[in-house]
Amino acid sequence: MTVTTTDIAFARPSPTSLSAKRALDLAVTLAVLLLLWPVLLILALAVAMTSRGPVFFCQTRVGLNGVPFRMIKFRSMYADAEARRAALVAQSDREGICLKLRHDPRVTPVGRFIRRWSLDELPQLFNVLTGEMSLVGPRPALPEEVAAYPEHAHLRHRVKPGLTGVWQVSGRADVSFDDMIDMDIAYARTAGIRRDLAILFLTIPAVLSGRGAY
Repeated sequence: MTVTTTDIAFARPSPTSLSAKRALDLAVTLAVLLLLWPVLLILALAVAMTSRGPVFFCQTRVGLNGVPFRMIKFRSMYADAEARRAALVAQSDREGICLKLRHDPRVTPVGRFIRRWSLDELPQLFNVLTGEMSLVGPRPALPEEVAAYPEHAHLRHRVKPGLTGVWQVSGRADVSFDDMIDMDIAYARTAGIRRDLAILFLTIPAVLSGRGAY
């Protein structure tokens, strides 16, 4: 990635702030996994028994400093979803680079349910445990989406990608691409433990409302 004047002026989180953020990630993630493991098991069985294909969907995403990693989710689409993606790009309900469809024909019936309640994202807790993701941060994008980013948008990669973040509690897919980038960069510039805690608490009503969950 080319280093620019904007990038040089970008303030990185302090070591203390990073340590506190990692401690929060581990504490909350371990507690949630301990509490929700029966739910994870039930969801895995539901996915396996209602459509052909693996229980988990692993996909390459762009993480901290532009480094790719494998993100894990419960599979919410039919097995041929990736092969059908290119044909659906022009039908996206969201302006900008990211494909978002309110009525995506690739989504299974169980997939619609787990997406509505963001349950498909729960396996990313394991990405948080390994340090590839954080509980709070910009959502990790696909490499082909990142390749089309305007230069300033790469600043969102100056922090770890997150399971939830500012745009998720602000409307998720109903938020435009440009607004999402602005929110992510603003978060990356001001990330801190207090803001992370506030976003985590706001995530609960955001998930329950279902706004932008498709």
